[in-house]
Order: sequence, then structure tokens, then C-alpha cells
Amino acid sequence: MRTRQIDLNGQGFHLYEWGQPGQPVILCLHGFPEYGGAWADLAAHLPGYHLIAPDQRGFGQSWAPPDVRDYATGKLVGDMAALLGTLDTPVTVLGHDWGAAVAYGLAFSRPALVERLIIMNGVHPAPFQTALAAGGPQTAASQYIPWLRAQGSEDALAADNFARLRALFAAHMDMAWLSGDTLTAYQTEWARPGRMRGMVNWYRASPLVVPKPGEQATDLPDLPHDRMRVPMPHLLIWGQNDTALLPESTAGLEDYCAELTRVTVPGADHWLHHQQPAQVAQVIRDWLAT
Repeated sequence: MRTRQIDLNGQGFHLYEWGQPGQPVILCLHGFPEYGGAWADLAAHLPGYHLIAPDQRGFGQSWAPPDVRDYATGKLVGDMAALLGTLDTPVTVLGHDWGAAVAYGLAFSRPALVERLIIMNGVHPAPFQTALAAGGPQTAASQYIPWLRAQGSEDALAADNFARLRALFAAHMDMAWLSGDTLTAYQTEWARPGRMRGMVNWYRASPLVVPKPGEQATDLPDLPHDRMRVPMPHLLIWGQNDTALLPESTAGLEDYCAELTRVTVPGADHWLHHQQPAQVAQVIRDWLAT
């Protein structure tokens, strides 16, 4: 693993890399509450590829502005479009959790930069908003979002050595992988000044509407179908035991995709790339080889 700093749109970003220049590039976009180094488990099983994994805006050692407006989706996508613009060719983009939102944004607005799209337990905004608005199981599972958006949530998450954050991270899922040196590394990144606020600002800036369980939402953000198409080959890898994102959150995804492949990973949940990195890497290699 190598690290370096890069300037994107006038701001500093921190990158982790595995593999060598000249090998096929996979841009790896982490979610909440991870950082670029979180891809190390998967990278170990992807020899022959050049993985580039930035700390996204607000995370780790990258730029973390305090203003919620600086976390609008267009700005987050702009960061990664600038990074892709430094490369010589379109690449495979891999997104997990919130990283999926940026990966989809690149596919929608900068398709010339994205050769293939891989999403792991992440959601396309249109099917996800449909599931959230219905007031059913996904609505109930997403009630942490209003809590994170509330004033002061970053302080509550950081208290007692990030006890609340670690509990939220675990939420009915297998977190055996987050221990020892790995946990220490995560806590180091979480503790950087302003990072907890930056991380939570992703939720605050999102236009997603989350009603209360059992209630339906009707005043929804504009999600035009024709501007949310995925024109390149798309792989969705899903840890079947995810309790934060449920299968209904991807219902109807085929309607937005020119070519979609779904693969389920049994015995894994939202954190599948930590729990079963070898199996996930094999799925990726097999799909990229087609």
C-alpha cells in the first residue's frame, strides 16, 4: 500500500493505492464511517489491478470543510471527476455505502470517465427514495438518518471514544473484523479535527426524504429517470444479511440500467468487503473478465 496527497479543484485529498501504474484501474469509493485505507482487505485479493482509494471529502486526511453546503452531491461527484480527469483512460468505479452515491453520480453525469460500474451494498437514489417514501421496512431501517442530521450528532458519536459511532456501525451486523490494529486505525481517522462533522454532513446535505415508520412521503426531490441512467455495464454485489439497506432499496434498479448483473454473497452483510474479501474479489475478477 502506498499513500500520496493530490490537489483536486484547489483542495488537498489523500489517496491510498495498491498495484502499479499501467495495470487496469479501479477507483474505490468508501462510505460512512470509513476511509480510503478501508479497501486494504479487498486489495490484497485483486493482484493485477491498480486500486486508487481516496479519503473522500470530510473523511480521513482529505479536505473537510465545515459547511453543510460543501457536501452537496454535485460537489462530491466533482471531486472524483477531477481525480478521474488526471488518468489517461476510463476506469472501473467501485462504490460502497455512501461511495455508491458518488459512483452513481459519476455514471449519470460523467459517463465518458466510467468504463464499468460496481456497487457493493449501496443504492441508486431513485429506487432508494421510493423505498424510503413507502413507510415500510426500509423506512424503519433508515431512522438513523434523521438522528445523524440533527444538530450535535457529531459530538454524540465522538463521546466516550466513539462508543455511539461504533454501536451505530455494528447495528445487528458482524463486526468481528473491526478490532485490534484495524479499530485503532479507524479511531485515528475519526479523531482528526473536523472529520466527524464532515462525515455527518454527507447526511445533512442529502435531499433524501425519510418519513417516520408507517408514514408515506409525497413531497419528494426531483429524480428524473432520463438523467439517472447507468449506460455502462453495472455489477451489484449484495451481502444478503444487510440490516441497514434492505433488498427493497434496489427494487426496480433494472429500469435504470443498460446492463445490470446482480450477485448475492451469502453469509455477509453491509461490510462484505471486510468479512469475505476473497469471495468478493473473485466476483469482481470474474465479472471484469467477461
